[in-house]
Amino acid sequence: MSTLTELSNGNSLYSLDSLFCPCGGSHAVDDHWKYVEGMPEDPVDLIDDLIKMGHYSDDALEFGKALTHAGYKKALLLRMINQAPPEQRDLCNELIKLAGGLDEAFAAAFGPNATEFFSDAIRLGKFRRRDFLIRVAAAAAVVTMASCGNNNNQQAQTSTNANTANLEKKDLTIGFIPIVCSLPIVVSETAGIYQKYGLNVTLKKMPNWAAVRESAIAGELDAYHMLSPMPIAISMGLGSSAFPIRLASIENINGQSIAVAMKHRDRIKGPADFKGMTIGVPFPYSMHNLLIRYYLASGGLNPDQDVKIEIVPPPDSVAKMAAGQIDAFLMPDNFGQRAIFEKVGFIHMLTKDLWNGHPCCAFAASQKWIDQHPNTFRTVNKAIIEAAAYSNDPNNKERIAKETSERKYLNQPEQVIAAVLTGKFENGLGQNFDVPDRIVFDPYPWQSFAKWISSQMVRWDLMPEDKAKFQDIANQVYLTDLARELAKELGQNPPSEATRVEKLKFDTFDPAKVDTYVAEQVKQFGV
Repeated sequence: MSTLTELSNGNSLYSLDSLFCPCGGSHAVDDHWKYVEGMPEDPVDLIDDLIKMGHYSDDALEFGKALTHAGYKKALLLRMINQAPPEQRDLCNELIKLAGGLDEAFAAAFGPNATEFFSDAIRLGKFRRRDFLIRVAAAAAVVTMASCGNNNNQQAQTSTNANTANLEKKDLTIGFIPIVCSLPIVVSETAGIYQKYGLNVTLKKMPNWAAVRESAIAGELDAYHMLSPMPIAISMGLGSSAFPIRLASIENINGQSIAVAMKHRDRIKGPADFKGMTIGVPFPYSMHNLLIRYYLASGGLNPDQDVKIEIVPPPDSVAKMAAGQIDAFLMPDNFGQRAIFEKVGFIHMLTKDLWNGHPCCAFAASQKWIDQHPNTFRTVNKAIIEAAAYSNDPNNKERIAKETSERKYLNQPEQVIAAVLTGKFENGLGQNFDVPDRIVFDPYPWQSFAKWISSQMVRWDLMPEDKAKFQDIANQVYLTDLARELAKELGQNPPSEATRVEKLKFDTFDPAKVDTYVAEQVKQFGV
């Protein structure tokens, strides 16, 4: 006896000959299958065809949600399958068995994660087909039933529409610091990308990184622009109470510079020349702090003894240099370039020359918020990743510089932002440069970034050595797999690996040997 026969025997509900075609169409039940005749029997191919044909519409999903009575839902599916040609009936019968029952099949079609599942099925396709075989086929069968009555007027749904169907929250507040590193967050608004994904985002300009941290912990923001070490530090309770933060995507690589006051133009040739100076960085748990320490140590200086490292909010950095309160700073590039614009400083070094491809800022959210808004989190992260690609396109950079120079965004002269984005700039000493990768918007969160950051936090006593579980930190905080998934959904080609060997100016970082890296640095540089 077949599974379908077993399930339907003894239940008069399944023998209602007068039952109208469950799809809601004006045709007879027997004619229903004309609409799906000749479609692929392979479930993965079937779901692909159905989505391309527009069957996975919002109307179809709403139809499914309206069928709340479990028995009636089963009756509809069984009725449909019993009217099917033998080969399709056998296929569905086998799929139901493998699924573990009709409830599981319906969960795939109309459960709370149905839309996410449909997109996953397309994205993963042949690569993980066995994982999704059952749910794909069951969902395809039911949604075809639900939607064929509107076949004549349905339009193919875009991936954007599919992603917005299950948003738990559409009105979001995202905090950002007005620096070029925040551009994927800002450009998502100026280019209409948030709107495209069904999101209504309010961008909240924050005065400094400490304010971002405190607002995040207090739950005052839905998501945030953060320095790439911050999610690690906050999650581990370094400098604040412990609060799990997840780094969803990197906003920019490179894009920082060491700027020096003009009064020192004849003095500074290398790292040892900074001895005795006051140097501004934006936050203790920043790439800026870690990179300036890395640079100074390469010249034999102890950053905690031979210089004074002062925390300075990025918007205050140029004014403090002009007032003589700091001698130099390592800040986002728009402030290095602004120091030149104001004729108060010069660029000594781009940080890409210390580590080409290093991370700087990131898009992040709390684990608590992600758990409460999983679909919204995926969607807003996807928007940020799309905006990063948009920002990286040379054809868009002049437009971006103009649109984001406004007071409500970066509040910087347009030419300053353009100099950073295009890499065509004067260094304050009369020398002109053309560095196309001065800043790059690459959202991929390499876990080797997390491991290097953690190693340097140990090196400079920002993280207790006994808490430095490098692989665990990287796995928990940096959502590399998700970023890869979303990039693929956007048609991008992200790396398949989670880590890579990082080549810095003075050494090479192997993420497989992170436990010995700090000891090797101390041996090499003496600090």
